[in-house]
Amino acid sequence: MKKYQPTLYLLTALIGVLIGVYISKKESIEKVFYSYNKVDELMHLVHGNYVDSISMEDIIEKTMPKVLTELDPHSTYIPAKDLEATNADLKSSFSGIGIRFIIQDDTIHINEVIRKGPSEKVGLLPGDRIVTVDDTLFVGKVCTNDAAMRKLKGPKGTEVKLGIKRYGEKELIDFTITRDDIPLHSIEAAYIINDKWGYVQVDRFAENTFAELMMALVRFAYNKSEGVIIDLRGNGGGWMGIALQMANEFLEKGDVIVYTEGEHHPKIIEYADGNGNFKETPIVVLTDETSASASEIFAGTIQDNDRGTIIGRRSFGKGLVQQPFEFEDGSAVRLTIARYYTPSGRCIQKPYTKGDDEEYEMDIVNRYERGEFFSQDSIHQNDTLVYKTRLGRTVYGGGGIMPDIFVSSDTTDVTSYYSQAISRRLIMQFCLRYSDANRKQLSGFGGWEAMLAHLQSQPLLDEFVAYADSKGLKRRYNSIMKSRKLIERSIYANIIYDIQGMLEHVKYINTFDPTVLKAIEVLEAGESFPKAPESNI
Repeated sequence: MKKYQPTLYLLTALIGVLIGVYISKKESIEKVFYSYNKVDELMHLVHGNYVDSISMEDIIEKTMPKVLTELDPHSTYIPAKDLEATNADLKSSFSGIGIRFIIQDDTIHINEVIRKGPSEKVGLLPGDRIVTVDDTLFVGKVCTNDAAMRKLKGPKGTEVKLGIKRYGEKELIDFTITRDDIPLHSIEAAYIINDKWGYVQVDRFAENTFAELMMALVRFAYNKSEGVIIDLRGNGGGWMGIALQMANEFLEKGDVIVYTEGEHHPKIIEYADGNGNFKETPIVVLTDETSASASEIFAGTIQDNDRGTIIGRRSFGKGLVQQPFEFEDGSAVRLTIARYYTPSGRCIQKPYTKGDDEEYEMDIVNRYERGEFFSQDSIHQNDTLVYKTRLGRTVYGGGGIMPDIFVSSDTTDVTSYYSQAISRRLIMQFCLRYSDANRKQLSGFGGWEAMLAHLQSQPLLDEFVAYADSKGLKRRYNSIMKSRKLIERSIYANIIYDIQGMLEHVKYINTFDPTVLKAIEVLEAGESFPKAPESNI
């Protein structure tokens, strides 16, 4: 009997622990249910006893977001009326008329007609203005972006009648358009720079992003490109699964891509399967302060596996994973269920105070004000959250992905005149007017280089200054001369976009973008693969 006593003691202790845990959990569960009942009781009290007539539905709709703000900045409530629009950005298509537009002077200006879409089929043109929708005037205060989306989108096969004001035409032209599925592209710029380096601008991680990336990479390989630049600047994220698929293309079998873990979600590690087609392709990833979530997963795994070089500025710092849960009324919550960790073990989620979303949202402004965009020395990393990449390079958690090579935001020639011209959208408005007035001539140029040569021969700076003056931005000769290059580049870029679209616009911008130029420099030098730090002996 004595030889079994240690085992009996152990079993007794274990049973005691389990009973204790059960009682503790039971008390915790009872407290939670009591709290639920308390909230439910409050709703009944208000509904049955409040002095005035009220809408309980409105109260609940307003309460839901406030409850979630007590958790973290990324757990959100989506009302039923907004759910479809919220999810649309991550879909591969939507049903509409097939245009891109901006609202200027309280009027919809069409700046792009999507190829093979419903609007192109009936003859809509870039530069057209939508004045009426279904025989109802749609200009002025009613013409908002949300209202335009509601008017122009709709079920496939339904019709919408538009009254169009076209440059040079005195009367409105009527078009009846049958809505159809419109593809949503998350990669609108993919081309080879200097006949050598593939460049891909990824706007978001959506349903079709991986397929679009693969098409671009295969095209690059066919044209014998020697490396690739993945531009994630401005990419706020999207589906984590798409980021995993993309990263898998560049990693060896068994490389950790990311892992997730939460209180109610056990640790899940995602590994590369070794079937990627670009495991040895030199890669550079571009990030900035608006690169978030899935962008940071991709950049983080490339950095931690020492697979490529990250260039640009520190990323946003979102290391929380959300899962959607829908309610019967069509509304939903996106609830944070786990944190994600890069291969080195770091969670790059930046600090936040529960219930204080304003402080969290001001983080980028605070980064700018303390000089982080202009000097690497102004960046404050959390020295208590230090991790090592596979080769032993130091990386930090708790505040985004710090690039391997920092590229500052150049404000040397920025003046108050230029800043006001941009913030008041005067350059964009001037360019749209110029493009409309000269569209026939400008459309004859084959690419951005030919158009640029023509634009540079025109007195566009003088014309813009006169236009801006008429809109209340007074001429300031010294400021204009100091910012001349910036103003002219912005004018050229806007007109190229208005006439030739996003791809040619990006090609032109990249000829002087310092981050892209640094990426090319690194690739040319054969330095995209990081090296182990030198040891001090």
